[in-house]
Amino acid sequence: MSGPCRTLRNGAIMDVTAKSPSGPQNFPMAEARLIARRFAEPDPKIYWPDFLVSAGVGWSAFAGAVFAAPWSPAQIALTLVASFALFRAVLFTHELAHLKKGSFGLFRFVWNILAGMPFLVPSYSYTGVHIDHHRPGVYGSTRDGEYVSFGAGKPWRTVGYVLLSFILPPLLLFRFVVLTPLSWIVRPLRQIIWRHMSSLAIDLAYDRHPQNKDDDETWLLQETATSFLAVSVVALVAAGVLPLAVLGVWYATTATILFVNSIRTLGAHAYRHSGDATVSKTEEFLDSINVPSEDLVSKLIAPVGLRFHATHHLFPATPYHNLPKLHAALEAELSDNAAYLTTSRASFVHALQTLWKDAREADRRRGDAGRMAAE
Repeated sequence: MSGPCRTLRNGAIMDVTAKSPSGPQNFPMAEARLIARRFAEPDPKIYWPDFLVSAGVGWSAFAGAVFAAPWSPAQIALTLVASFALFRAVLFTHELAHLKKGSFGLFRFVWNILAGMPFLVPSYSYTGVHIDHHRPGVYGSTRDGEYVSFGAGKPWRTVGYVLLSFILPPLLLFRFVVLTPLSWIVRPLRQIIWRHMSSLAIDLAYDRHPQNKDDDETWLLQETATSFLAVSVVALVAAGVLPLAVLGVWYATTATILFVNSIRTLGAHAYRHSGDATVSKTEEFLDSINVPSEDLVSKLIAPVGLRFHATHHLFPATPYHNLPKLHAALEAELSDNAAYLTTSRASFVHALQTLWKDAREADRRRGDAGRMAAE
């Protein structure tokens, strides 16, 4: 870690320096595992109402925005409500990636119908990719589709990543409306689509592994159904059966979801690793970020437990509704919690400021090294 960081503990803000005597090698992992066992069981009684209420509010606001006067305050407000409610619903894909395979089958099906397919991100586009992100030896490497060395690269790469949010929605639509049906005829296109256009990843150069046991077994059914849905909606809009506003509100909602998610993603890790260096489990955890702040903005930016991303990387199987409890327990019960506390940021603004500062320092060091080599 570079310099002191701010973290929240028992409602107060305190300074914790990363150069604590308790470094990664002294992190009390055995103690942490014993604590985490108490919070490992997912509760369907929490998953279902949370998801259904989020989807219900989101789609109701979406419908209201479609029929509101174009560019009116009502349409803008309803689109924002739809975006944040459906963002929460969509992010349950993160839970699906970690829930035990074969469990929550009906929940997975309903999630795909109400969230995954309408936003062209069916669950197969994330499940296998995210498992790789947590796989030993993959995290932080070039094989990790959810990792880009933002903290070790040029600062402006983060800006480019955020701006992609406004370009990706039409590309997703083109992928499912044009390329997917075309691949049923041009068979070689199938492999290209799977490897380079079937992953909910942040690394645009990510080359997805061949289908394996970590992927959704129903991936082909999901892809086909998503394509039929996208083609049907576009055809109905073209025929005048559905108003053009459906596509306009869909674009605005999808772009807003991607934009907010890009902020969340940038605040999820320090992104200091580069190349293919092997990263230990503790180093992976210490490269991840917690934002335990209880403010509304943090909860909107990182719903479904994702404010506690460092804790999640420490214990990926912990269900989202138990992550705040696990975080509090680790903070209070670890015999030495100094290393654990270094992962916390006071807010997402603080997390982004730290990432930008790290990237600037890394860029400056590269420039100095280049000048020294030239001399």
